[in-house]
Amino acid sequence: MFHKEGYKIILITLFIVVGVSLATDYLISNLYLRGVVLLTVVVFLILILQFFRNPKRNFPLNEEQVLSPVDGKVVVIEEVFEKEFFKEKRLQVSVFMSPLNVHVTRYPVEGEVLLSKYHPGKFLVAWHPKSSEENERTTVVVKSKNFGNVLHRQIAGALAKRIVNYAKEGTIVKQASDSGFIKFGSRVDVFLPLGTKLNVELNQKVKGGITVLASK
Repeated sequence: MFHKEGYKIILITLFIVVGVSLATDYLISNLYLRGVVLLTVVVFLILILQFFRNPKRNFPLNEEQVLSPVDGKVVVIEEVFEKEFFKEKRLQVSVFMSPLNVHVTRYPVEGEVLLSKYHPGKFLVAWHPKSSEENERTTVVVKSKNFGNVLHRQIAGALAKRIVNYAKEGTIVKQASDSGFIKFGSRVDVFLPLGTKLNVELNQKVKGGITVLASK
């Protein structure tokens, strides 16, 4: 199963693979070289399919839990001053995604979307300390029942040149439903109230909509 954001790119890649395969029959007589070219385009196709996969999952929905919005590795757990929306200290949990991770962004909590905002910016590597404030990004705030306002921020990385955001202010969203998609590697920050009980630790691998970041 593949995500809808990948349909066009997958189709184009398939045309390229077929075109290269046909062209090699006419342009390359050396069997070894022909094999190398065909193997290269097939590997490229596999990587594209891998990136846009959207595996079917049974999400453990629970109003008393905050779920990881994405697949990846926890790279930041710290208290920071969040100056865009809260303008006070919050507990930040950041998950870094490699190009091989599933790149669907999911709502960590259920509730009403209070803010959905796009920010143009740079494309620093996603683990750079300033990427959260200087890179291209989207900020989404959801008013939840048990955790108050929860902010999650999609951040573009050095390879990610497009962020897709589905959140619309004023709508009610379900936990673990699609919030957006980031193409080709990046990170997502989650901002929680101070004192929130975390269920993850640094360098832990997490799955979007499955791993519990925090609980009551």
